[in-house]
Amino acid sequence: MTPPVFDVKDAETLVRDAASAPSLHNAQPWRFRFLQETGTFELYADRLRAVPLADPDDRALHIGCGAALFNLRVAIAHRGRHPRVDLLPDPSRPDLLATVRPTDRAAPADHGLDALHPDIGRRHTSRYPYADIPVADAAKEAMSEGARAEGALLHFPGPWHVQTLLTLAQDAARDDHDPDRVAELARWTRLGPAISDTAGDGVPEYAFGPRRRTGGAAVRDFAGDRAVADRGSAVFEAAPRLALLGTTGDEPADWLHAGQALEHILVLVTHHGLVACPTTEALERRELRWAARDPLSAMPYVQMVLRIGHGPTGPTSGRRPVRDVLDIV
Repeated sequence: MTPPVFDVKDAETLVRDAASAPSLHNAQPWRFRFLQETGTFELYADRLRAVPLADPDDRALHIGCGAALFNLRVAIAHRGRHPRVDLLPDPSRPDLLATVRPTDRAAPADHGLDALHPDIGRRHTSRYPYADIPVADAAKEAMSEGARAEGALLHFPGPWHVQTLLTLAQDAARDDHDPDRVAELARWTRLGPAISDTAGDGVPEYAFGPRRRTGGAAVRDFAGDRAVADRGSAVFEAAPRLALLGTTGDEPADWLHAGQALEHILVLVTHHGLVACPTTEALERRELRWAARDPLSAMPYVQMVLRIGHGPTGPTSGRRPVRDVLDIV
């Protein structure tokens, strides 16, 4: 038998890169297994880290795991190997979302993934005001191509639909005062310097960004009615630049494709000197999600709304230790 391409130490390094992916409320709903005999990685959904009110169908859970899968592919390509991926390989084990088998040498298509490796660790969500500067067409085309490479679609809506999306986000935000939703969000926020500086998951208070004083940008207020010291407020852009990420289907495999596309886009955003922030509030409500579709686009299912632009880089949110997300067998 051919010996595995990677050993345990390599596996830990690769999974550390994979786990830097974004996820709803930074819940990090993934687990990895490394099979030493074959050198195969298995990616599992961690249902204990589900966010049931904001994500009743586990759609966002799959998207987050798809983002981690993309990072694993990039990390493997960076090591000069090709990541051979099988999505949902075993119907009897629905929590097994993917297997990844590194091959002996990289394929030509992997060179583009390798080039993105330095940007994985630089990618952070920015919940700050963005400058009123257009996103260059070259960057938009690169993001669109990145989405297509992952089996997804990216669309930049016009001003009319941007306003529709902002209205949907505002409508959704009114439900944030529901006691159950307040409690769920509180579970994933980390208040106080001692907690936020050491938390390995959730959204720390230093990553909340300022409160919105004026402006149309839809940025989730993780603090709610809770006081956060030295947070301040700011004027956000009146006409944010939004993008819709979507798929032609709306099943778990489509969500995994959307997650890989999401991270591909976000890493390209970083690569082009831009910043981004997911805007998911309207997509968390079944009754509002359908309205996020742009009638001028052929995109049947919107999986993510992204605010993209020129602005300050967001801070790094905590990640769980590799030992908590990786099993060696």
